[in-house]
Amino acid sequence: MTPSEPSVRSPTVTVENVSKTFRVPHQQASTLKERVLHPFRSTSFDRLEALKDISIEVADGEFFGIVGRNGSGKSTLLKCLAGIYQPTVGDIHVAGRVATFIELGVGFNPELAARDNVIINATMLGLSRKQAAQRFDDIIAFAELEEFLELRLKNYSSGMHVRLAFSTAVQLDADVLIVDEVLAVGDAAFQQKCYQEFRRLKDEGKTILFVTHDMSAVSRFCDRAMLLERGEMVDIGDPTAIGRAYHELNFNRPRTQRSDDGRRHGDQREGEITAVWFEQPAGSRVEALLTGDPAVVCMVVGAHADLPDAVFQVTFRDETQLAVFIAHSQFQDAFDPRVEAGNSYLIKVDFDCHLGPGRYEITPALLRGESADEIVDLREGLASIMVHAVHATGAVVELPHHFSIEPS
Repeated sequence: MTPSEPSVRSPTVTVENVSKTFRVPHQQASTLKERVLHPFRSTSFDRLEALKDISIEVADGEFFGIVGRNGSGKSTLLKCLAGIYQPTVGDIHVAGRVATFIELGVGFNPELAARDNVIINATMLGLSRKQAAQRFDDIIAFAELEEFLELRLKNYSSGMHVRLAFSTAVQLDADVLIVDEVLAVGDAAFQQKCYQEFRRLKDEGKTILFVTHDMSAVSRFCDRAMLLERGEMVDIGDPTAIGRAYHELNFNRPRTQRSDDGRRHGDQREGEITAVWFEQPAGSRVEALLTGDPAVVCMVVGAHADLPDAVFQVTFRDETQLAVFIAHSQFQDAFDPRVEAGNSYLIKVDFDCHLGPGRYEITPALLRGESADEIVDLREGLASIMVHAVHATGAVVELPHHFSIEPS
C-alpha cells in the first residue's frame, strides 16, 4: 500500500489526476467605454497552473488535512471538490451529501436576515424546507446569534458571518464536510467551539476535508494530511510529519543567518563567531523544531588569541524580544573553556526543545573573564528557528509534566 492510499475503508472522496489551469489576461477591459472603443483588440493570456496532476483517496469517516503555503492550490482543490470549479483535466467523485464552508458569505444574500439565509442554504444543500425550519433554532443557538435574527446580513460583522455559516454547515448531517481556513476569522472562543464540533463529527464517522495553516490543529484532528506546493503534491501521510515538512518548507529561507553586522558587539580581536545553526542529534540541519524534540544548536568560533577563560553563551528570544532561554557554558561542570590562537572550534549545545510555537531569534556570544562580563564577540539575532507543536497551549514554554489525582 502506498502512502497516498487510505485504509481498507471504501473511499468517499476520489481525486484522479486532477489539474486546474486558469487563463490570466494581460489586458482586460474594465469599462463599457473601453469595450466600445476597442472591440477587436486581441487579448493575450498567461496560463496559471493552480493544480498539477493531483491524485488522492479519502476514506469514509477520515479527517483529512490539506496544508501548504499561500498560493499552493489548497483552496482551488477544495473548490473543485465542492463543484465550484471544474477540473481542466482529471476526475473527482464525492459520495454522499456535501456541506461546504469555503469562503466567507458564499451562498448568503446580504439583503436577507439570518432566518431566510439559513432556510435557503439548508434547502440548497438537500434538506426540505420543513427540515430546515426544524433545525433553525439549533443553528442559531450554536452561532449565538439569537439577538440578531432580524438584522440583515450586510450589517453582520465578519465574525458573525463565520458563526452563522459554520453553524449552518455542521447542522445539516452532510456525509462530507469541506472546511477552508475561514475559521481564522472567528474569535478564540468560537474557534474552540468549532474544534469541539469537529471532534463530535469525527466521532460520528463523518468525512472531513480541512484546510488550515494551524499545524497543531492538523496533528490534533487529522488522520492523514497532504502538503501542497505550487499546485503539486509534495507529500502525504502522518499529520505530525506533514506539519514538520510544512514548517521546514515555509521557513526554509535565507533567514537563518544574518549577513549584516548592525547588531554586533565586541571588537573581535581575540576571536569571532562565524556561524550558528540547528541540527538534529543525528547531525542533519533543520529549519524548524517540534516542541518536545531533542535538538542541538551549533556555534563556530575562530580564535585569534589564547583565551583560557572563554565563556560561550546562546540566548533564545521570542518575537517580543523576551529572553526565554539562555545556555551558559560557565555554569556547566567539567567543561574546559580554553581556546588557543589560530584554531577554530565547534561548540554544541544539546537541549530538549520545550519552547511554545513561534519564531525565535538566536544570539550567540563569546565572552571572557571570571564574571563573563567582557564581550569578545556577540551577534544579536544571527540565526532563527521556527518551533511548532502538536498540542499548543499558548504559553511561552511547554514544560514536560504529568497530572495525578487522589482523594484529599
